[in-house]
Amino acid sequence: MTDRLDEYRRKRDASRTPEPVPEAAPKRTEQQRFVIQQHHARSLHWDVRLERDGVLVSFAVPRGLPRDQHRNNLAKHTEDHPLEYLDFSGEIPAGEYGGGRMTIFDTGTYETGKWRDDEIGVTFHGERTGGRYVFFQTGGNDWMVRRMDPPEPGWETMPEVVPPMLATRSTHLPVEDDEWGYEMAWGGRRTTVFVSGGRIRLLNGDGEDVTSWYPEIRPLGPQLAPIEVVLDGEIVTLPDPALLERRKLPKDSAAAKRAAERTPVHFLAYDLLWLEGHSTVEAVRYAERRELLEGLSINGDHWQTPPYFPGGGEFALEAAAAQGLGGIVAKRLDSPYLPGRRSRLWLEIRQPGGA
Repeated sequence: MTDRLDEYRRKRDASRTPEPVPEAAPKRTEQQRFVIQQHHARSLHWDVRLERDGVLVSFAVPRGLPRDQHRNNLAKHTEDHPLEYLDFSGEIPAGEYGGGRMTIFDTGTYETGKWRDDEIGVTFHGERTGGRYVFFQTGGNDWMVRRMDPPEPGWETMPEVVPPMLATRSTHLPVEDDEWGYEMAWGGRRTTVFVSGGRIRLLNGDGEDVTSWYPEIRPLGPQLAPIEVVLDGEIVTLPDPALLERRKLPKDSAAAKRAAERTPVHFLAYDLLWLEGHSTVEAVRYAERRELLEGLSINGDHWQTPPYFPGGGEFALEAAAAQGLGGIVAKRLDSPYLPGRRSRLWLEIRQPGGA
């Protein structure tokens, strides 16, 4: 009988990797357990492994299992893995097959709906993963995976576009100071960031895709994974906002990389528009959106969540002046997010004497 772990062993050196490399051939089992591992290898992906006949039938899924029925995700059929992988996590050394950090995203059991050479249907019962899925072959080791049943009640599909809400110009601070929150007016490029399956998509204020402009922002996707979210904010150059003019449409990916090295940018996230299947526009107040946003801990080499000031408009203006900024944006703490609309619930207040 063919040892189904032969390919797995050929790809690994047991003296160099912490992965389990059993010497014995697998024995048939009747259980139906699964594990999903988040694998930060050369590119982030999720490994979905299903116990079957003494091994773990494995798929590498670059964007993870789809959360709703509106998309099919690529799934790459990989070699069978030993059952010991059900609880494996750790750092596979660089240079070894699959080198990178691997963590357990979820474990549990599953039910089999169908199991054919070209199609596998399962229902997951895990702590974080549930529902009916079908893996279907499209050619060789290339498969796709689709969710077959509706997601949890109240789930909303991530929007394709969210036009930014706009502030109204004002010459003075609000009278009811404690009912407003204050942010710096950064003077950057308004940008909406969509994070899904560890990947990001950037749209400018006109709804144009500018993802290729800013390669230094892309690692935000893997950092936030597996969280899926839509963020509102700005692309800026710090400490000199004027340097942003150097970052225009690149000719190709190589030009974009060179521009990122010469004039790096930062993404400043200051609002949250959708989180884990739930829209936060219109029905969620600004103060609550900020609380959710800060809970995501968006801080890195090229992205951060700048503070806001609940009350204290005069202090905010002084802080903006100290940073050489032209003013502040005041937002009512109970303000909804009104996509594509200009509202007096948000006020842009320039420094005295500013343009």
